[in-house]
Amino acid sequence: MTSETQLIPEDAELEGSPAGVHASTTVAAPLESVWEHLISPQGTEALLGTGARLATKGEPWHSAEGPCGVLRSYHPLEQIRVSWHPNEDGPLSIVDLQLRREGDGTRLDLFHEGRGIAEDGQSDKARWDDALGRLTSSIAS
Repeated sequence: MTSETQLIPEDAELEGSPAGVHASTTVAAPLESVWEHLISPQGTEALLGTGARLATKGEPWHSAEGPCGVLRSYHPLEQIRVSWHPNEDGPLSIVDLQLRREGDGTRLDLFHEGRGIAEDGQSDKARWDDALGRLTSSIAS
């Protein structure tokens, strides 16, 4: 798994602009297989947490671990975008997962942007690296 960190520099002006992280990985599986797994209950849980289910655009999702949000965008074989709250009262942010063919495999790029991330960008980055790891390792399962 490859991974990149894109954190807002300490001296950056954060007023009016959200912080964000980027995690990515490439998996040796066809795009169609990765997509089918991602939208399955097992794949969605690997990414968003235990019990998370994605329905249709505009519908809420909830994880038994606390995070919740709404499915904002759903483009088959290309992108899933959800709002993300670490808990019911947590700050709003957006998780944007994009998929694309890369050779014989599939590249996944996850962007998490919004308020509250800048305070602990490294922890947020680790969360999404771990989530992508769970997602891709569960493809073969």
